Amino acid sequence: MSTSVSGTAGVSGTAGVSGTAGEPGASAEPAAAAEPTPAVAGAALGAARGPRRPREARFRTVAEVAALMRVSRMTVYRLVHDGTLASVKVGRSYRVLDSAVDDYLDKAYTEAG
Repeated sequence: MSTSVSGTAGVSGTAGVSGTAGEPGASAEPAAAAEPTPAVAGAALGAARGPRRPREARFRTVAEVAALMRVSRMTVYRLVHDGTLASVKVGRSYRVLDSAVDDYLDKAYTEAG
């Protein structure tokens, strides 16, 4: 006993697109919102992360920042963990942009008097 199946009986269209006989590619359903492309999704995430950094930006280690500011490494770690000093975590260590150190020092600067 052999059963022969021809055509697409039992299959309900292709990936959500169902055309009509008169209009190839036309859909009986309203068009669904397109998913964002990776470039668009990346741009949206980039906006949430902050301004883009220039290519020649220099990252410093916590020890380098501490030596530059003449404070202990623990003080720099405290500033990083508090969010006072912007940083990027790379593996188990932190890196700080030179511009972030400059911004922090500009905000923290006070005149004696």
